[in-house]
Amino acid sequence: MSRALYRGFSGGGRSSSGGFSSGGIDPCDPVDDNYKGKEFPENGFGHEISSLTGMRKLRKDFAIFLLKLGIAVITIIALVSSLSWAISISSSSKGTTHHGYRRLQEQLIADLLNFGELSLGISKLKEVEFCEPEFENYVPCYYNISESADLMDIEMNLQHERLCSRDSAVGCLILPPRNYRIPLRWPSGKDFIWKENVKITGQEFSSGSLTKRMMVEEEQISFRSDSLMVDGVEDYSHQIAEMIGLRNESNFNEAGVRTVLDIGCGFGSFGAYLFSRQVLTMCIADYEGSGSQVQLTLERGMPAMISSFTKTQLPYPYLSFDMIHCARCEIQWEKNDGIFLVEVDRLLRPGGYFVWTSPLNTHRMLREKENQKKWSSIKDFTESICWELLSQQEETVVWKKASDRKCYSSKKKSPQVCSRNHDMESPYYQPLNPCIAGTRSRRWAPIENRTPWPLQARPNSTELSVHGVRLEDFAEDSSNWNSVVGNYWSLLSPLIFSDHPKRPGDEEPQPPFNMLRNVLDMNAKFGGFNAALLDAGKAVWVMNVVPTSGPNYLPLIFDRGFIGLQHDWCEAFPTYPRTYDMVHAEGLLSLERHRKGKCSLLDIFLEVDRILRPEGWVIVRDTASLIESARLVATKLKWDARIVELDTSTDEKLLVCQKPFFKKQQQ
Repeated sequence: MSRALYRGFSGGGRSSSGGFSSGGIDPCDPVDDNYKGKEFPENGFGHEISSLTGMRKLRKDFAIFLLKLGIAVITIIALVSSLSWAISISSSSKGTTHHGYRRLQEQLIADLLNFGELSLGISKLKEVEFCEPEFENYVPCYYNISESADLMDIEMNLQHERLCSRDSAVGCLILPPRNYRIPLRWPSGKDFIWKENVKITGQEFSSGSLTKRMMVEEEQISFRSDSLMVDGVEDYSHQIAEMIGLRNESNFNEAGVRTVLDIGCGFGSFGAYLFSRQVLTMCIADYEGSGSQVQLTLERGMPAMISSFTKTQLPYPYLSFDMIHCARCEIQWEKNDGIFLVEVDRLLRPGGYFVWTSPLNTHRMLREKENQKKWSSIKDFTESICWELLSQQEETVVWKKASDRKCYSSKKKSPQVCSRNHDMESPYYQPLNPCIAGTRSRRWAPIENRTPWPLQARPNSTELSVHGVRLEDFAEDSSNWNSVVGNYWSLLSPLIFSDHPKRPGDEEPQPPFNMLRNVLDMNAKFGGFNAALLDAGKAVWVMNVVPTSGPNYLPLIFDRGFIGLQHDWCEAFPTYPRTYDMVHAEGLLSLERHRKGKCSLLDIFLEVDRILRPEGWVIVRDTASLIESARLVATKLKWDARIVELDTSTDEKLLVCQKPFFKKQQQ
C-alpha cells in the first residue's frame, strides 16, 4: 500500500551504492539467482600424513591459513562499517552536507563497490553491453524484419502472431537510431514527430500510402493535414456521432462512450481527436517491420499496442469497451464462421457500438456478386449475435450490441452462449472462443445506464462489490495514491525541469507544457496511480498492466474508464522500443520473486530499458532488500539510479532511475 515519502535522494547517480555493502546481496533472495555471491569451497584435508615432518608442516600451514582468515575477516568488517557510515551520510535528506564532501562520499562508495565486486568474484556486476545496430527496432515475440526489409514488398499484408520464448529476449541494451531526438513535448508532439525516430522507408513515402495522411516538413512529420477519411477525421467523428443518434462527437460521454478500441488505427488520428472529447482510445495493430501504426501512434503520445485478430483472444476482459472501431482494418469478418465478430462481441459492453468503415460497404462495390455474398454473410451473423444495425452511410456501418440479456438466453442457433468453464473474465492469449461470453457476468450493465465519465472513475460500494473490493480499502488506496503522486512530482520536477527552474508558487514551469506523456504502470492493482495522476491534472495517459502472477483487477480498471491489459513480465511487452516516458512499479518485485526460475530481475529490467525512451524515468517501490537488488541491476544497465528513504514504518524504499541518452556512434 502506498504511503507518503520524504523528498530527498540518497546517493548521486551511478556512483552511489544506494545501500550496498560487500554483504548486501541476500544469497537466499529468490528474485534473481544470477546475482548471488559465489560460495567458497570448503577446505578439507584428505591425505594421510606419514611422518612427523609432514605433521609439522601441516600445522604451520594451518596456522598461516588461520592468520590470513583473521585478516580477511577484519578487512571485511572494516569495509562494511565504512560503507555503512558512508551510506548513512549519503542518505541524509537534510541537505546540509557540503557538495564537495558529498562527492568524496560517493567516490568512496563507488570504490567500495568495486572492491566488493573483486573480493566476491561476481563477474556479473559488469555493465550490460549494447546491442548490434540491427536491433534498434527489435520487438521480441514477433517475427522481426531486419534492415533488409527495405528491399521487401511493403504492400505485403503479413499478420504476425505473438510467439514468446526465452530465445527471443534480448540480453543487451538497444540503442536508438543514429539521428534519434527526444520527442516534442505534449501537446505539440501530437501533431509533429521527428522523422528519424520511427522506421519509415523511402519506399513507403514514394508509394503514396503515407503521404496522403502525413506531410513531411524537413526533419519532421506533420499530422495536422491528416485525412484519415475523405472528409477528415473531424467530419468522420461527427458522422459517427450522428449515426448513433447524437448531436455531435462532444456528446459521446453522455451516450456512455468513454473507452474505444481502434483496430488498425492508421496513425492514431481518430483517437487523438477523440481524446479532446474525454474519450480514451486504445489503438491496436499487427506487428509491422516499418511504417508501424503502433509505433507512430505511441510516438505521438497516444495509447497503442501490438495485437492481432489471429488465433488468440486479446488480453482484455470481456465487456470492456464502449465502442470498437475498424476503419479499413482489412480484417475479413466473414471468415472462420464469424469468430472475429464473436471476439468483438466479447469485448463490447452491453449497448456498445461496432463501427466498421470499408470500401466494401459502398453501393458501387456491392454491385459485385462476391461482395454481396460477403456483406450478406456479415449482416446475417451480426443478427445471430444480437446486434442491431443502426445506420449505414457511404462506407460506414454502425451496429449496436443488445443491452438486454434475453436475446442471448433465447438463442437457439449458432453461436451459442459459452458454458461457465469457457467464460473467462481476462484470458491471457487463450485460443479464440466460438461462443458468446460475458452474459452471466455481474458486470453486465448497458452503457447508457452506467455512471458517466469522469464520475465512473470513483465507483460506489455496490460497483466495487462486483469486483470483491471493499469501499474502505478502495478509499484508503485512493487517498494514499493522491499523496504519493504529489510527492513523486515534487521529487521529479527539479530533475526533469532542470533547464527551467521551478519558482515558488508555480505549478509547473512554462515551458515545457509536459515532458511526461506515455506512462506505464507495471502493477496497476485498482488503477489508483492512474486516477491520482488525473486528479492532479497531469496531461498523461497510463497503460495499466495487471501481472498474470498477481490478483486480477483489470475488469475494475476498465470499469473505471481506464485502459490496460494482462501481461506476464517474464515475456516481452507488446510494443516497440522507446515508446514510454515513465515506467512505474509498486510491489512488482515482491510479486515476481515467488516465480523462481521463471525469469531473472535482469530480464525484467532489460525489457523495461527496451520500452523506455532515452531520458525516460523508472520509479520502483518495494522492500529495502529488493530495492537494493534492483539498484545493482540498474547499475548494470547504465541507468542513473538513486534510492529515496520513505516516511513509513514498513521496510520499504523507493528507487528512482533515469535512462541516459546514449547516441549511436557514427559509422
